[in-house]
Amino acid sequence: MLVVNAGSETMKLSVVAEDESSEQVDAFVAADAVGHRIVHGGQRFRAPVVVDDEVVAALDELVPLAPLHNRPAVDALREARATLPDIPHVAVFDTAFHATIPDEAAVYAVPRDWRIRRFGFHGLSVQWAAERVRVPRLVVCHLGGGSSVTAVLDGRSVDTTMGFTPLEGVPMTSRSGSVDPGALLYVLRERGLSPDELDHALNFESGLAALSATSGDVRDVEAAGDAGRLALDVYAHRVAAAVAAMAASLGGLDAVVFTAGIGERAAGMRSAICRRLAFLGVRLDEDANAAATPDADLSSPGSPVAVWVVGAREDLVIARETRRAVWTSASG
Repeated sequence: MLVVNAGSETMKLSVVAEDESSEQVDAFVAADAVGHRIVHGGQRFRAPVVVDDEVVAALDELVPLAPLHNRPAVDALREARATLPDIPHVAVFDTAFHATIPDEAAVYAVPRDWRIRRFGFHGLSVQWAAERVRVPRLVVCHLGGGSSVTAVLDGRSVDTTMGFTPLEGVPMTSRSGSVDPGALLYVLRERGLSPDELDHALNFESGLAALSATSGDVRDVEAAGDAGRLALDVYAHRVAAAVAAMAASLGGLDAVVFTAGIGERAAGMRSAICRRLAFLGVRLDEDANAAATPDADLSSPGSPVAVWVVGAREDLVIARETRRAVWTSASG
């Protein structure tokens, strides 16, 4: 399977073999099929789908829901179909894993005719983590350039911090995460910002980067003195609070998983978050944490809650879902 993961700034291409070994490539190469990561599937796409012209047109209509992510993904899909027209292309959605979230966790208390609800994102990463750490009540912390925290009950998503867009939830590298909507209305009125200017500020000028006056990379933040310490404290506080909220959605907690760039590589951040979760029974082995490489159990002996670091492998999930969708289409 050729896997296409087009982000807002980069496009990653990899070839995944049947034994699930993978290799990065720098061009669209011949394969049995092509799997495309699409961040936002909206209400319509709740499972992977073999792409045809109708699907492409429908994906175009969804671009306004996540323009920073869906636009480059759909553009890459068009380019790949033109380059490799004789093999199946499958759209695999980050939102699909969260289709199981119940209404009580998904519905916003706003006028019904707005027709907005929580979709959730990072589903491919969460799905992989849930396969690696199989417990009934799991919280997955996908912490990277974009960050989210998800409650997984018996392998199914039941709550998550990201919402109608990937902007809601915990702070991120350059994204604000959740902000009082009244404060945003105040900024629009008092500062005279346009909606586009506000959109840009919340997505590119906020988060760890804003608090620390750095790039937002955790290594830069750690070196930024008092401002950096505040940024890291805010991040750890919000992530820990989100884990506690997800534990409430699960009715308890059996394991916490850290994944993605910050989750996998920032041992200090894992430690700061886990210290704030001691009241839930989270006990981190600091020596194991400091030396950890994914995949690894970081729990102290006898900890009531397991703590894991898991390497993100969205490419494998995309390849599996692509293979399954192609097989289902051919047999059905």
